[in-house]
Amino acid sequence: MKTFKIEDLNLYYGDNHALKDINLEIKQQKVTALIGPSGCGKSTFLRCFNRMNDLVANCKIEGTMTFEGSDIYAKDTDVVDLRTKVGMVFQNPNPFPMSIFDNVAYGLRVQGIKDKKLIEETVVESLKSAALYEEVADRLHTSALRLSGGQQQRLCIARAIALKPKVILMDEPTSALDPIATAKIEELILELKKDYTIIIVTHSMQQAARISDMTAYFLLGELIEYSETKVLFHTPKDKRTEDYITGRFG
Repeated sequence: MKTFKIEDLNLYYGDNHALKDINLEIKQQKVTALIGPSGCGKSTFLRCFNRMNDLVANCKIEGTMTFEGSDIYAKDTDVVDLRTKVGMVFQNPNPFPMSIFDNVAYGLRVQGIKDKKLIEETVVESLKSAALYEEVADRLHTSALRLSGGQQQRLCIARAIALKPKVILMDEPTSALDPIATAKIEELILELKKDYTIIIVTHSMQQAARISDMTAYFLLGELIEYSETKVLFHTPKDKRTEDYITGRFG
């Protein structure tokens, strides 16, 4: 099953044509990796999925992007609802300056949920899903800023999944982490795909090969190749893809 279908997507920042005629489908409960050299458009493309580019001045988008059959760029789209269903985890861990518990509960409270028992159950369940609960169970009401970088990133994942999204976007979620913390996040992603569709931008081809089911290779705003990860890495169809994954450039 497909979650997103993208057809003839073009994105402009003023006169800069940043994404050019992108066509692809995102499969449900799979990990899709977006790879390519810096400045190729992969993070810009990621931000299209939950309309984060709406926040950028002079940004214009053409084409269609449907989520579960509905065009997310239609005038009547509820963007707040879209961002609830399509959560996001950023490159650098960004916990709020409040307790671990309140970080995870934040989105629920913003939605107007006041049931303390429901909030508590959701916080615990989300921390467990993010493989963090056992490490923080005895200090839920201490500052999240005291956590290590890897723990902070897993907290941000818990905060995203507390809202019960269908899709989780991840923009280079391990680039600021050490190898041990990176391995934990990768294990977590493989576990989360049982329940969520995950789209991840990664600068690491090794990471894409380890954790993704599908890989899209971008270059200068164009989607060069998109296929199953093992196919793209072992038998790429395009010479430009082969040059990139073999380290000839990028």
